[in-house]
Amino acid sequence: MASATGPAGQTQTGDSPTRTVVLHYHLFKNAGTSVDQMLKAYFGPAWVAAEFPMTGNDNTDAVQSWIAERADARAFSSHTMVGPVPRPAGVEVVPVILLRDPIRRIASAYRFERGQSAETWGAKLAKAHDFDGYVRARLAIPEDRQCRNFQVSRLASLCPGEDDELARAKTGLEALHTSGVVGLVEDFAGFAAALTDRLAPIFEGFGPEAAHANTTTAAGGAPVDLDGPLAAVLEESNREDAALLAHAVTLLRASGRR
Repeated sequence: MASATGPAGQTQTGDSPTRTVVLHYHLFKNAGTSVDQMLKAYFGPAWVAAEFPMTGNDNTDAVQSWIAERADARAFSSHTMVGPVPRPAGVEVVPVILLRDPIRRIASAYRFERGQSAETWGAKLAKAHDFDGYVRARLAIPEDRQCRNFQVSRLASLCPGEDDELARAKTGLEALHTSGVVGLVEDFAGFAAALTDRLAPIFEGFGPEAAHANTTTAAGGAPVDLDGPLAAVLEESNREDAALLAHAVTLLRASGRR
């Protein structure tokens, strides 16, 4: 069986795919629950979700096995997929991802973790601190990326190599844009329209309404101060995420999607 390496290290077989699946990269607090709601509304039990160990920043083999083993599924979602996009033999994978203004994403993450009943480290930290304390505590841990170029770290994993992280993240983003659907949380309706355009020719009748689920807003949430000294810290710690978001906007405008 002939094979080739596609964009972002994606392995493609020489055979025509026997099924097409949607692979949703559910980044934390990037409206992923809304995407899952849209997919579940159409696919029903053929939508599945799972989480994976992130050791080594590459769990592609585990994700690929998951897709291969779940022959009944057509839409897959996970918060914890890292590494090159899987390409199981006989399967066309349509990757889907949403990006967000990094500082707004961090503020949303804080509100969510502070309000949830879970006993995770992040939830405990959010309950114990105001927004300033939460951010500074997470930034003090070098390997914690939640408040430091989180989106770049995830997309860079699609393209292992020696290039700097932002360059690899941009390459990964371009590959996702070419083979799947990239969207912006700030333009969720536009993303939903693009997703429909991509999937409707494959899945008859696919045309979900743009829905927002699991949203966390300032009203009713923990207060956050996005001005003052902390703003400068956040901007400096997320310059690459901001550059990645700007690159996404350029790609979407060039394709007429924004």
